Amino acid sequence: MDGDEMSILSFKDVWKVFPQDKTELVAVKEFNLEVEDREFICILGPSGCGKTTLLRMIAGLESISRGSIELNGKAIQGPGSDRGMVFQDFGLFPWRTVVKNIEFGLEIRGISPQEREKTSQKYVDLVGLKGFERSHPNELSGGMKQRVGIARALANDPAILLMDEPFGALDAQTRNQMQKELLRIWQETKKTIIFITHSVDEAVFLADRVVVMTSRPGTVRTIHNIDLPRPRDRASQDFINLRKTILDELEQQRQGV
Repeated sequence: MDGDEMSILSFKDVWKVFPQDKTELVAVKEFNLEVEDREFICILGPSGCGKTTLLRMIAGLESISRGSIELNGKAIQGPGSDRGMVFQDFGLFPWRTVVKNIEFGLEIRGISPQEREKTSQKYVDLVGLKGFERSHPNELSGGMKQRVGIARALANDPAILLMDEPFGALDAQTRNQMQKELLRIWQETKKTIIFITHSVDEAVFLADRVVVMTSRPGTVRTIHNIDLPRPRDRASQDFINLRKTILDELEQQRQGV
């Protein structure tokens, strides 16, 4: 990143330990990372390595066993509106319309109806849902539901957007389209994004940096700077080479190398 950019999110020797009957399960161990303002980070790793646990600690939904996670210099100690979460399963309220789903967080915060309507319309337009404001989730495609999820997370104007495999349930064509849409939204909103994925192709297409975690207990194994210009061409040799490098690394982990 450029020299004048500052760290917005800081992981300092982060551990997550789950107590069990007569022992402990160490899910995350000595995780250290500095995330820059407006950076797009993708986190990859073997199944069960603690990726989602890490995201939930940033969101304040899981406690931190040891170490600290700081957002804008302040230790995270619980949930807050400065972090927006987008889930794989959409998590929409079926009885609420698109705009009422987007307005949910604003409602909880006691924002006036006039301000809620103004904000929700702004994000309806941003995510490309104009004309569907009064639709309910059962009337929307998977891609459209995830647009609502992204708009709802952004409506609170968080400092950072946390995304837990948000496109994992979508078909391949819709997933590729949503990746392009997310990049457009990211470039317009200038948000910092932490994105969990199992797809190496998705990570290389989206990220400024790809963080590869070790098997459990999860920690940082390697960090890959993705210096390819956007929009990225999946068929280019540079893209293919980067994808192969990361795939080989994951395969080595699977084999215990």
